[in-house]
Amino acid sequence: MRVGAAFLVRCREGRGARMLLLVAICLGVGGCSLGYYAQSVRGHLDLMQRARPVSDWISDPATPDALRERLALAQRMREFAVRELALPDNASYRRYAELGRPAVVWNVVAAPELSLTLKTWCYPVLGCAGYRGYFERTPAEALARELRAQGWETSVYGVPAYSTLGWTNWIGGDPLLDTFVNGQEGELAGLLFHELAHQVVYVEDDTAFNESYATAVERLGLQRWLAQPGREAARRAYEAADARRRDFRVLARAARQELDALYRSDAAPQRKREGKERVLARVRAEHERLKAGPWQEFAGYDGWFVRLNNAALAVQGAYDDLVPAFERIFDEQGRDFARFHAAVRQLAALPRAERRARLMAEPLMRPSARSPHNRTGGGQPCPT
Repeated sequence: MRVGAAFLVRCREGRGARMLLLVAICLGVGGCSLGYYAQSVRGHLDLMQRARPVSDWISDPATPDALRERLALAQRMREFAVRELALPDNASYRRYAELGRPAVVWNVVAAPELSLTLKTWCYPVLGCAGYRGYFERTPAEALARELRAQGWETSVYGVPAYSTLGWTNWIGGDPLLDTFVNGQEGELAGLLFHELAHQVVYVEDDTAFNESYATAVERLGLQRWLAQPGREAARRAYEAADARRRDFRVLARAARQELDALYRSDAAPQRKREGKERVLARVRAEHERLKAGPWQEFAGYDGWFVRLNNAALAVQGAYDDLVPAFERIFDEQGRDFARFHAAVRQLAALPRAERRARLMAEPLMRPSARSPHNRTGGGQPCPT
């Protein structure tokens, strides 16, 4: 399972003014140097300083051949994203940085004992998100312990990449990283398509909308990438892994639906707790059945099932539950990516309740006769 993350800062226009306002806020609360904002800024600046143009890495004799080939492949994926998926043609993913750690960010998510509603963190000017990210694991684990002491169920997971929504393109953009660039070809392509989609449409305070849209772009774009001549081996490798992912998503979705119905019922709290334990036990047993059968002892999901709780289930839902609705929009827009992005931008402009109602309506909308040419989502929020 791969989940993305978003950087802290957001804006719609006036990037310089918003950054000055952020600095003012930091000073007003006693200085960012000791707080959460400080680690976010330090971590991102460190990443940017490590990044060098991909062309430099490719031409450097010291670059290992395997890395040189992978970086060249990533650039072909980058051009494909612009040409075939109507994703932004900008500086992002044209540089590379080595961090020497397994994740770029560690996210903390939390949910109540008897609810699948994610806790959100909100910031002045910056909006809200259903997770809190740290560039080091230790403070993420510390926050999770603090939340558990308050009665929350928590999950901490490493993130291989995040998006700044195009806000940093003027200083080089989001770079390729050693946390993901050496992965399976299909995984790499999907990650790039996912993170670039965040630069097209991003709605403040609606994690499920943002992540499900980006996941839809990832899956639809990856189908098109792997269908190209010469990608047969990559397609077979990805399909084998994706079969497990589909099983996992079905299992997690069924658990969310059953638990959500239980939590919303009129049952007494103790009955809900007992029902919850039965559901989680069944889910873990089904995981073991899959491992012993079609997964052929694949252990990649073991950690997730060991840590299985409301927080883990809720954040998984943010990336999956609305994807079928976005895929229907894609079909309705003639499977044309530019028209698809434009239709999603129209939804993004609606108030949250209306946006969700329209998204879940059947049919969602008629294919537009127009074919917009704005591929960068010009008026969308810039950093996250």
